[in-house]
Amino acid sequence: MNQHVHPDFTSFVARAAREKLLGQSGCVIWLTGLSGSGKSTLAAGLQQALQTQQKLAYVLDGDNLRAGINANLGFSEEDRFENIRRVAEIAKLFVDAGLLVICSFVSPTNSLRQLAKEVIGEKDFYEIYVQAPLEVCEKRDVKGLYAKARRGEIKNFTGIDAPFDVPQNPALIIDTSAQEPTASVENLLAFIQPKIQLS
Repeated sequence: MNQHVHPDFTSFVARAAREKLLGQSGCVIWLTGLSGSGKSTLAAGLQQALQTQQKLAYVLDGDNLRAGINANLGFSEEDRFENIRRVAEIAKLFVDAGLLVICSFVSPTNSLRQLAKEVIGEKDFYEIYVQAPLEVCEKRDVKGLYAKARRGEIKNFTGIDAPFDVPQNPALIIDTSAQEPTASVENLLAFIQPKIQLS
């Protein structure tokens, strides 16, 4: 940390007061999985379901952040690290504001997800593995990314020429190849609901 920076969070309204105002307990739902596994669809569906229940949730999506705050980052190992570090810091601030933060990121390695957990804090972090076989993800490839990676037009593409570490101990596994999106959202919502209730 810069020696001239002196963070002070004690002078402001406490997180518990914000959570009481919102009627919910903040946390991060971290969706990880291959491109095309259904993360964005699941994130959008969960946000809508929570909205229906008068819960305030915000989605942080990989493509959206790379179009803005992370526009200067590529896909090298160093840039992937910095991408996730920034995302985690943003998510941590949103949780402190009392929000439910739905993070939708490939975050392909165990070390990247561990970084996110350490930044956000273990008690606020729920890793959800959005599982689907590679062949299913390729069939869903609406952006044409897998086809480009197969042709060598995209380098270091996760699942093709860059590895994806299957999460070692996720809080929940959702197999989107085995159920409809509505069922996946319902499963995730049922898991999250007890976590976001104020004690």
